[in-house]
Amino acid sequence: MPSSPSVRRPFAARLPALRWPLPALLAWAAGWAAMLAMLRTAALPAAAAAACGLVVAALPALWAATFWRRAIVAGGFPVSLLATGVGGVLPAWAWLLPLAALALAYPVTAWRDAPVFPTPRDALAGLDRHVDLPPSPSLHDAGCGLGHGLRALRGVWPQARVSGVEWSWPLALITRLRCPWARVARGDMWRGSWAAHDLVYLFQRPESMARALAKAEAEMRPGSWVVSLEFEAVGRRPQARMALASGRPVWIYRIGP
Repeated sequence: MPSSPSVRRPFAARLPALRWPLPALLAWAAGWAAMLAMLRTAALPAAAAAACGLVVAALPALWAATFWRRAIVAGGFPVSLLATGVGGVLPAWAWLLPLAALALAYPVTAWRDAPVFPTPRDALAGLDRHVDLPPSPSLHDAGCGLGHGLRALRGVWPQARVSGVEWSWPLALITRLRCPWARVARGDMWRGSWAAHDLVYLFQRPESMARALAKAEAEMRPGSWVVSLEFEAVGRRPQARMALASGRPVWIYRIGP
């Protein structure tokens, strides 16, 4: 009987997590490096070079785990520009560039859903003790963001077929690079069908859960599963509930009678 192939994690997943505030310091340094490089090599005006630095320093905020860390990462470089007096050369519109980069990654049409909340690495560990799936199941992350949920699902079921959908095209592109073993589509999680999946994973917001369960019951096969990190579908009885070490619950719902 042939042995199952070993699953190798991407190189980036094997790197140690950077301790805070090192990510913020690296983002600010990247902004300054980009600005100085533009000044020296591209001979750009100071305002244009500083605007490039603003965008470069703001983009890493998408990976920060909390709102305040995202604000610190994105705001550190502009504050340093002001503190050194360089900010005076920027036109007024340049200060809107970090906001424009954030709006591009998280467009207004997606504001009704959850923002980019990363799933903790071990959030779904032990889920296979509560969920009975067929061999090589189809797992789907509805609103996969930067792929943290996809990786958590694959950590529990390495041989599964994993897919995700994300409205923001920059985040969908980044997730395809981070998770080349998953099928990641850019689209509306509410429009695509869930009928082909054995399990759908969500890390949304409380007011989305009733709609998600209604969609699952209308489309998914009896005996399939919906798993929600932290947020319960009020009025729906879960099949099981797990609790993380942090105290966050994982709600497990079985579709059908």
